Amino acid sequence: MQKILIVDDEEPLCEILQFNLEVEGYQADVAYSAEQALEMDLTQYSLILLDVMMGGMSGFKMAQLLKKSPDTASIPIIFCTAKDTEDNKIAGLTMGADDYISKPFSVREVVARVKSVLRRYNTSQPAAGTDMPEDGRIVYNGLSIDLLKHKCFIDGEEVRLTKKEMEILVLFLQNKGRVLSREEILHKVWSDEVVVLDRTIDVNITRLRKKVGDYGKLIVTRQGYGYGFDV
Repeated sequence: MQKILIVDDEEPLCEILQFNLEVEGYQADVAYSAEQALEMDLTQYSLILLDVMMGGMSGFKMAQLLKKSPDTASIPIIFCTAKDTEDNKIAGLTMGADDYISKPFSVREVVARVKSVLRRYNTSQPAAGTDMPEDGRIVYNGLSIDLLKHKCFIDGEEVRLTKKEMEILVLFLQNKGRVLSREEILHKVWSDEVVVLDRTIDVNITRLRKKVGDYGKLIVTRQGYGYGFDV
């Protein structure tokens, strides 16, 4: 049974979400603050529903801490918040969140988004939906990706990438020298069931460039056409 953690300081809302998720067959636990959640064994959870605005530590700050830790970096996060401006959505997605739901929302919408994110995680083998190499690795000079362990290495040193960053990089490496349109990247990396903002691709690629050092210079933008890995 998949376990979901709800982190929100609105107790009635937590009870409603917990009940409906359990009806759908999930085990749902509740934490009423980021501080309380961080005291729990978060590695047991398949997904975290996280409010942004809470007393004390914000959901954004908690997400940053989770993404920095190797033990929790791969846990999918869905932000549930009243902060629904485009800048806030971009901020959440930049931190590696998998979805962003604006309050007020219907419980059915939350359940549908949870199922969608978990389905993507459970079926993402390999990243970006392409064929698995025989040895499970993609290598370009000192840059290598282990598709089985979902890890990226540069000259033997691991580079921490979010799931989306990993999928984008795999897609580029498997299409070296080819310019991919934004539509192609969206189709390969993001599910059609999730609303993706126009700047989401740009934000993820900008962040990816910074993380992969000198190899980031090979991730090129072709104005009016899209992105690619230039070799």
